[in-house]
Amino acid sequence: MGVDEVLAVTRCGVRRLTALQTAAAAARGALIVDTRTDCHRREQGELPGALVIDRTVLEWRLDPASASRIPEATSYDVEVVVVCRQGYSSSLAVASLRSVGLHRATDLAGGFEAWLAAEMPVHYGPADVRP
Repeated sequence: MGVDEVLAVTRCGVRRLTALQTAAAAARGALIVDTRTDCHRREQGELPGALVIDRTVLEWRLDPASASRIPEATSYDVEVVVVCRQGYSSSLAVASLRSVGLHRATDLAGGFEAWLAAEMPVHYGPADVRP
């Protein structure tokens, strides 16, 4: 199976969010997790209110049973919206998060570029980076 097929399978049954739906999710308390690189965040701006977690440690930071979890990872029922640059790696991240039990994990369809296209707010202040 090639990457396109893997991506299609991982998205099956997952309700991906638009930029407006992502903003609404944040307003109701969902964790918005930005996995873009530092370079892309400097270039494109920060997603207001997002937690920045490197993709390489995402599962450990969000799994409530992990000794390396962040304080916000309180239960497997936490709503998590993953954001990457274009909405591809975030879908793969969601599949991984769901496999460890975070059944409400989803992503922003089209990634941060969709956020920008929808003319949603962006800031250039310090990000909430979670190492």
